[in-house]
Amino acid sequence: MDATTLNPVTLDGTAGAEVDTGTALRFITCGSVDDGKSTLIGRLLVDSKTVLQDQLAGVQRGGETDLALLTDGLSAEREQGITIDVAYRYFSTAQRKFIIGDAPGHEQYTRNMVTAASSADAAVVLVDATKLPWASQVDEGEVVKRELLPQTRRHTLLAHLLRVQSIVFAINKLDAVPDAALALERISDALNTFAEAAGVEVTATVPVSALKGWNVATRHADWCGYEGPSLLEVLEALPVTKQDEAVPFAFPVQWVEKFSASADTSRGRRVFWGRMASGHVEPGQRISILQDGGAGQTATVAQVLDHARNPKTVHAGHSAGIVLDREVDVSRGDWLLAPDAFTPTREITATVAWLDDEPLVAGRVYWALQGHRWVKAKVARVVDRLNINTLDAEEAQQLDANSIGDVVLTLQQPLAVQPFTSSRALGSLVLVDTASHRTAAAVLVR
Repeated sequence: MDATTLNPVTLDGTAGAEVDTGTALRFITCGSVDDGKSTLIGRLLVDSKTVLQDQLAGVQRGGETDLALLTDGLSAEREQGITIDVAYRYFSTAQRKFIIGDAPGHEQYTRNMVTAASSADAAVVLVDATKLPWASQVDEGEVVKRELLPQTRRHTLLAHLLRVQSIVFAINKLDAVPDAALALERISDALNTFAEAAGVEVTATVPVSALKGWNVATRHADWCGYEGPSLLEVLEALPVTKQDEAVPFAFPVQWVEKFSASADTSRGRRVFWGRMASGHVEPGQRISILQDGGAGQTATVAQVLDHARNPKTVHAGHSAGIVLDREVDVSRGDWLLAPDAFTPTREITATVAWLDDEPLVAGRVYWALQGHRWVKAKVARVVDRLNINTLDAEEAQQLDANSIGDVVLTLQQPLAVQPFTSSRALGSLVLVDTASHRTAAAVLVR
């Protein structure tokens, strides 16, 4: 189906940029524990008529429909009434298709949230108005500090660090507070103050009641003084994340196909398959090969195949099979790069979201994964740690679980990296514990 484009009205009422509504929008719901993330997704599924009647019958509890059970499918989740792992659901409207990731709110499952956010186009950060007593209480001459919950701040910061393009605040459960209009005003002010201090650009702030469906799929008129679009209307107008087309050609080799299987299309040479990290590739391009010893050998691209084995120029974000003009020793984990466009390095400074229970300290060695390439990485030093309450960078000797901070890593073999702000694929790594094989950190190159 051909992609169609709309020129929607942005939230401030002005003409917005074109949005590719033929491409599904990937978004996550995140925030603190019991803010209503699973219930919100359940409401979107029900109101978009994606849920079958037998599925609705299966989530009845005491005569009431428990919408959260539409996403919380693990037995432990249903037993404890919490979200533990990321649950993906799919639904569509007349305007576009959506892929939703329901991320857990508990601090110990922050790694799951990071996994979901790493591939998301948008993040809906839920804020439970009932957990913020200052939101609707009457001031009696004393100044009340308007603090947001730690996970609200942490998840917003992580979504921002991971380059999630659109961040939407959804203020939930306003139907359960004494003065919804006052609560909306105060919480919005607190969120905007925090976002401005953190450098986070907020796409929209929408009041919702996930339980009752107010302002979720359809507008709820004359409620708490809000006259803007519903949450679903906001999501329908959001853009998908652009691929790193402006960055020079970079291609991580995932699989090497022997020539015998495709001799008719590869002229008897091996085909190197993978997903384009950046730039584009077409026949006639010169490339260099990054291996254990660094970037050395060069070759020319003889043929490019798309995912269906058709000869075609392939752009960033799409799968490709590359045939070179001569036989070169290339293996899984190697990178094909634009010549002289990258300077492979053995030392990087990066921001890390630390996910392991064991703290990160200088001297520890981990496996670092970039694309399909594994190299040993040693923590040279911990630069600082981000205080999520004050947003100040504090001197630190280690990073504890769920901390965010800057470190310097020394690599056993060189990697071609770019700042994460310019390339998601070339600017991100994963650290893995060499003994337990647990994912220890998400690494964003500075």
